[in-house]
Amino acid sequence: MTRFPNNLFAGRRYAVVGLGRAGIAALRALTSMGAIVTGWDDANYARDQAEREGFLIADPTPDIGDLDALILSPGIPDKLPVPHRIAAAARVAGRPIWTDAELLYQAVRGAGSRARFAGITGTNGKSTTTALLAHILQGAGIPHAAGANLGPAALSLPWLPDSGIYVLEMSSYMLERLATLRFDAAAMLNLSPDHLDRHGDMAGYEAAKRLIFARQTPTDTAIIGIDDEPSRAMQAAIPHSVSISGHTRAEIWCDRGVLRDGSGALLNMAEAHALPGEHNAQNAAAAAALAAALGVPRAKIAACIKSFPGLAHRQELVGTVDGVRFVNDSKATNADAAARALSCYRRVVWIAGGIAKEGGILPLAEFFPRVTQALLIGRDGPSFAAELARHNIPYTVAETLDRAVPAAWHAARATDAEAVLLSPACASFDQFSGFEARGTRFRDLVGLLADEQAGVV
Repeated sequence: MTRFPNNLFAGRRYAVVGLGRAGIAALRALTSMGAIVTGWDDANYARDQAEREGFLIADPTPDIGDLDALILSPGIPDKLPVPHRIAAAARVAGRPIWTDAELLYQAVRGAGSRARFAGITGTNGKSTTTALLAHILQGAGIPHAAGANLGPAALSLPWLPDSGIYVLEMSSYMLERLATLRFDAAAMLNLSPDHLDRHGDMAGYEAAKRLIFARQTPTDTAIIGIDDEPSRAMQAAIPHSVSISGHTRAEIWCDRGVLRDGSGALLNMAEAHALPGEHNAQNAAAAAALAAALGVPRAKIAACIKSFPGLAHRQELVGTVDGVRFVNDSKATNADAAARALSCYRRVVWIAGGIAKEGGILPLAEFFPRVTQALLIGRDGPSFAAELARHNIPYTVAETLDRAVPAAWHAARATDAEAVLLSPACASFDQFSGFEARGTRFRDLVGLLADEQAGVV
């Protein structure tokens, strides 16, 4: 792996606040590039871990005015609902607040590389589209590195030559903290209410997402999904943007299961086994549009979409027990994401619950007739039960995933359901450390169930 020059940021002063995955990577990278870096986290254990690696750990507030920038973890607010005290001090001192992706861009350009940047955002589908584009670039033999909100932190990515492409998944939090990063090709997939506490309202959230197109020039490519009204309005307001859709006529779209562009049929989505449903057709359309803008031949794009293996925790088939398929969609942490999964089945046993977002599961009412039985877990399982009862949908408050999985298997066999679907429509932090831990536990429980039915002790 080619590294950046060790004197690239010599003489610059930064404070990194929030020492999780991205923060620790920023400390390591900035130090290795010669910067003077101070780290801070409000949690004692995070500070202790960083100190054990030899980093300088101190509250940067007293010297905040001497910084070139504050590198603030995306999860820490600098405006709403309440700014972190260090972020507030930085604003008073007139110091910029950046994300690590901004410094990656500065490092790449400072090291003399003209490598291109592709950015992906949207409420849902970011990770799948990011991984799919990286898979296409890999198949095309193009040097690339993928990360940021998905996978490796931005500042842990390597230096790439002029021919290289950085593929960055960008959250709304990250987009608000960019100053110079310009995406040669950028996609905004879709918009539904999310993170409104951080952005104030839907208008604030939409404005943050639109920042992925900031600083683009007429030679760059802006790609926007048109499968929801807020996104359609954004696409109409951005001249020369490329429209994509999973089901509606657009510049790249899916028509009765066939992905098409201006040259005709690109591929039958039934051959892309890891990308079921209209939402994944939109993800494929976005990845195809990005890849085309980056110079990948059309035939190679189609072949790589077909061979994409999928991502863990996104409609991942984790096992089949006595004919019942178990699908791990733990990444579905809001109703809109769960709707995309539920739409793929005619009859399904649904495991849902956790910490609900605003609106709960009411937006999913049109899919309730597909649910032969619901198994409800987590903090807001009881409130989901009340909503399902109003629609006469059978349910059981299982409370935990450990109870829900075997009960769901029995329910699927009794109701002739196609699958058991974990698509919680909720955050996981009431019972798990994150959606990954929830999905991993689901996979393990399905494995245990399979062993039990096979008579394996």
